[in-house]
Amino acid sequence: MLKVRDISVGYKNGQIVLSDLGFELGQGHMLAILGPNGAGKTTLLRCINAMIRPWAGVVHVGDADVFRMSAGEIARHLGYVAQRNEAGRMTAFDAVLLGRKPHLRWKAGEEDMAKVAGALQQLGLEDFALRHIDELSGGELQKVCIARALVQEPKVLLLDEPTSSLDLKNQLDILDTIGRVVKEHQIAAVMTMHDLNLALRFADRFLFLKEGRVFASGRLDQIDADMVAAVYGVSVDILRHDGQTLIVPNQRCIAAKKQRQPKIAVGGYL
Repeated sequence: MLKVRDISVGYKNGQIVLSDLGFELGQGHMLAILGPNGAGKTTLLRCINAMIRPWAGVVHVGDADVFRMSAGEIARHLGYVAQRNEAGRMTAFDAVLLGRKPHLRWKAGEEDMAKVAGALQQLGLEDFALRHIDELSGGELQKVCIARALVQEPKVLLLDEPTSSLDLKNQLDILDTIGRVVKEHQIAAVMTMHDLNLALRFADRFLFLKEGRVFASGRLDQIDADMVAAVYGVSVDILRHDGQTLIVPNQRCIAAKKQRQPKIAVGGYL
């Protein structure tokens, strides 16, 4: 479904952001791109969507070269949800309807309207359909943007920190919905994430980035404590609870942090 080959990205001053990066992802799978701040996660996502042109490398969706596609073709193949989205003066329904634009010939028809209504219902946004999106909370706006990407009916869904503005319940609901869409429609999803435990719960593939390179990749059940420590510089334990795998900073990590932490003056006293 998605093939990324030998991608290298950098700035005009010669600074390298991503170097010789590649992976493959099949239909029906969710990939979590993990790694510390500055590792290149968002840059990789924007490169897959051709928003950033790499120095070298190729991205294919099926047999199609993304870098040779028009903007409309990219929108039919790839749905992109940014981490931060600007709110405009339009209703949530109209904002989601914009996702149908790559499929429209003259105007939106009954089928397009039905798909928008279905996406709003799927994400629990029916009551917000006629609300202006500049009146929504950050989390509600994020859900509208995800709904818009879903109605594009892409082959690959790209999500940059899709749960960053959501409370715990909505984090679980959104990722569960994305997972069901991926399985039911046999598409692929690529998500940048900071929350390792959410990644372990919902994704089935991972890609650890460190300093612009792939440090490790594979199935989620292949992640171990040494891998996490090497990528994040944090000592962790990997536990099982109620059928779920959890990553927890251990006492060695906490003790080391306390030793490094300087004393803080409060009210003139230490």
